Amino acid sequence: MAENGEPRIRLGMVGGGTGAFIGYVHRIAARLDDDYELVAGALSSRPDVAIESGKNLRLAEDRIYTSYEEMAAKEAARKDGIQAVSIVTPNHMHFGPAKTFLEAGIHVICDKPLTSTLEDARALATIKPKKGAKFLLTHNYTGYPLVRQARELVKSGALGKIRIVQVEYPQDWLTEAVSSKQADWRTDPKRSGAGGAIGDIGTHAYNLARFVTGLKLDALSADLTSFVKGRKLDDNVQILLRFQGGARGMLWASQVAVGHENGLKLRVYGEKGSIEWVQANPNEMWYAEFGKPRQLLTRGGSIAGNVAPAMNVRIPGGHPEGYLEAFATLYSQFAEVIRGNGKAYAGILPSLADGVEGMEFITAAVQSSKNDGKWTKLSDV
Repeated sequence: MAENGEPRIRLGMVGGGTGAFIGYVHRIAARLDDDYELVAGALSSRPDVAIESGKNLRLAEDRIYTSYEEMAAKEAARKDGIQAVSIVTPNHMHFGPAKTFLEAGIHVICDKPLTSTLEDARALATIKPKKGAKFLLTHNYTGYPLVRQARELVKSGALGKIRIVQVEYPQDWLTEAVSSKQADWRTDPKRSGAGGAIGDIGTHAYNLARFVTGLKLDALSADLTSFVKGRKLDDNVQILLRFQGGARGMLWASQVAVGHENGLKLRVYGEKGSIEWVQANPNEMWYAEFGKPRQLLTRGGSIAGNVAPAMNVRIPGGHPEGYLEAFATLYSQFAEVIRGNGKAYAGILPSLADGVEGMEFITAAVQSSKNDGKWTKLSDV
């Protein structure tokens, strides 16, 4: 039983075998609030790795699968079969498993971006899930308490009408040509899709800006660059943004920015005030009203405006919460959706529709860059 007295949700996993960073993160997130129990997995496309990984995770031998198709069919037929599945594969392997499990009536938790192509994303959106199966896209940065508070501040009008949105996500781990499990698929168009850095981290930056501001993007002008010789996908992204309603923005995402490990930052400026949040120090956020000294808001402390609903603060102020807890917030709140108690999270948890929009953003940016930065509307892709 979970800590809240509810039965744990039986969870399966596709991908995420030995050596896979994001699979490890998802498993921690699923267990942090004790809402899930991992009972089955198709943990690798390589049968030997799938079997070894399943044994390492102490799964029952008859629930270690060498293909997601087999897992979906057999688990759907079991009385104690999985209720939800986490898909933590490279981008090109999101569509097939997501479609298969939704059609089997199994809830889907999928890493971002939604798919490797816009065509697949839109096809996924037309599926009618069996038994009302639900979908969660793990844009985990939306799970931070102060990110949700920022969203509430914007909605409350504390900043006034939004004028400027600045978001950046610099890293440096692909500054040189490297070969590793994590780097190889991210720089391979066959597995990553048409976008490199823009698909890997640019979509996180875009989703964060959209989540906090609620602004809808009208058009963009993009410059996608591959600085490392021989690299087939972009490793640096610079984009001008025009939002509906008149706000303007800039997005920078890079994996060749020397000195940056994971520098996600959001700044939003309105007619009356502004906010600034940096993921490296997620428990603090700057809030300013025009003509007054800036205020440093803290997670769990005194916060201007109303406290955001569903912030899911676990521990008292002064005790930092971070990346894993933000991931776990999505998992725990999706568990409530699965149990039928998730009305409070409507519009908060990243959805399949958010995933389709993310693919529209990537597609529009790639098209714009190929046309020398031509302004491209999302509605035209």
